[in-house]
Amino acid sequence: MILLDGKALAAEVEGELREHIAQRGIRPGLAVIRVGDDPASAIYVGGKERACGRVGFYSHIQVMPDSTSEAELLAEIAQLNQRPDIHGILVQMPLPAHIRSDVVIAAIAPHKDVDGFHPLNVGALTSGAPGLVSCTPLGIMRLLQKYQIPVAGKHAVVVGRSNIVGKPMALLLLQAHATVTIAHSRTPDLAAITRQADILVAAVGKAGLIQADMVKPGAVVIDVGMNRNEGKLCGDVNFAAVAEQASYITPVPGGVGPMTIAMLLANTLQAAEAS
Repeated sequence: MILLDGKALAAEVEGELREHIAQRGIRPGLAVIRVGDDPASAIYVGGKERACGRVGFYSHIQVMPDSTSEAELLAEIAQLNQRPDIHGILVQMPLPAHIRSDVVIAAIAPHKDVDGFHPLNVGALTSGAPGLVSCTPLGIMRLLQKYQIPVAGKHAVVVGRSNIVGKPMALLLLQAHATVTIAHSRTPDLAAITRQADILVAAVGKAGLIQADMVKPGAVVIDVGMNRNEGKLCGDVNFAAVAEQASYITPVPGGVGPMTIAMLLANTLQAAEAS
């Protein structure tokens, strides 16, 4: 079994980005908006700010109170859409209940939507056209590429159907010529489906969902889950048990998470170069 080390690859990607912007003499700018004081959101935003600092990007953090109206948030996004020094805009989820996330996502200029969530970018991915792609699936594809794991002709099973991971992950694997099955929490006899996978991506958000008897021997297992179990961070995969079955597996933490932030930076550079 080989660990897919996302932390090491993310550091490698950051080095490439630093070198690239130094050669080009540009300074990509990333704006992150956080509404409210959700502790997890604060941690995620802080991580993005530090990552920008490491690679030499300009980082603009806008913290708005819980009481912020949807109109006020949309006005802030409209201002950032117009700023030439801001190439990427990200609104940290979740938002307070009174703000509609789909309206907020649609308000971000598609060419600055470095999360890859705007309907135009989603449509581009679906049709195979160029665009900004959701960071977590993009990071997973980069990990598979780094470890020279063949995808073409393989059966990939994606457990999870979110717009953030499941659906774009399936589309990227399909573009790479895998045969793709999407399963989810309501799939009957989930184990019968996951046991067929040469590449298994677990992205449901349920701790320990994937057990050893659900994994084909020699499968590549990608764990996107970020759950808390008795205070400890864990994934959707029972790592200790599944590691004995898998040929490659991502740890939690240190697998997919660092790659998500690395791809956010890569998307911001892509947006800056296209501006």
